[in-house]
Amino acid sequence: MVETQRPVGMVAGSGRMPFLLASGIRNAGRPVAMVALKGFASKRVTELADVFTWSGVTRLGSWISFFRRNCVAEAVLIGGVRKRDMYLPLRVLRYIPDLRTAILWYVKLRKDKRDNAVLLATAEELHSAGVELVSSVKYCREHLSGVGLMTSKSVPPGAQKDIDFGWRIARASADLDIGQSVAVREGDIIAVEAMEGTDAMIRRAGRVCRAGGWTMVKVARPNQDMRFDVPTVGPKTIQNLKDAGCRCLVLEASKTVIVDKTITLKLADKLGIAVVGRKDEPV
Repeated sequence: MVETQRPVGMVAGSGRMPFLLASGIRNAGRPVAMVALKGFASKRVTELADVFTWSGVTRLGSWISFFRRNCVAEAVLIGGVRKRDMYLPLRVLRYIPDLRTAILWYVKLRKDKRDNAVLLATAEELHSAGVELVSSVKYCREHLSGVGLMTSKSVPPGAQKDIDFGWRIARASADLDIGQSVAVREGDIIAVEAMEGTDAMIRRAGRVCRAGGWTMVKVARPNQDMRFDVPTVGPKTIQNLKDAGCRCLVLEASKTVIVDKTITLKLADKLGIAVVGRKDEPV
């Protein structure tokens, strides 16, 4: 089969990104072969695919079998998987692994089960089966954050110091694999993102800093592998920031996806939140 005629495989989690990516794949003239993750993906994703199956997040063997049946040589991991769900009661029953996943988890990953190690091992397992994981933004690069001010709303007076300080803290947090977002006001760290995710951190920052006027900085991991877990914001993020009293959002340029970019930036302007893209300065 000619490569440009092969379906692009997709493992779809929650959120809007699977919809944007499927549209991008279709615009590139490629069919979509989708594995939708039970308990995470929207039921509406069934409308996006040329071939489709539901599967569990710990059923790597079934992903591979599906991709092989459909001549998939290139695939993308996209959408959210709530890691905190892995710690709920009865999680053992909900996430029973297939044999391939069990070997991966208990043998190959027995000494390191951090997120990045799991994702890299998953990529290697897919590669060994003839399926190459590619950048999750390959088919939707137009949604990446740019550099500089992206809204008509300018950076509020006094916020630049918080931007500079928050950037250093967010970088350090990401380097330590703690989280990728921080909330800052007048040189004080209000909140640091951890397992709960960005939206929960935003709500927590709003409860801690009821006066509002704070800045959020969101960065990628060092040497971010664009195949996995690309930092993402969207209209819901902007609304949550407004509700929590944030006045400025800083994103790592070219490494953060802005879902429905035009809509999101217009909403930020409407709600009075400045959105800025930034890159690390050359050393």
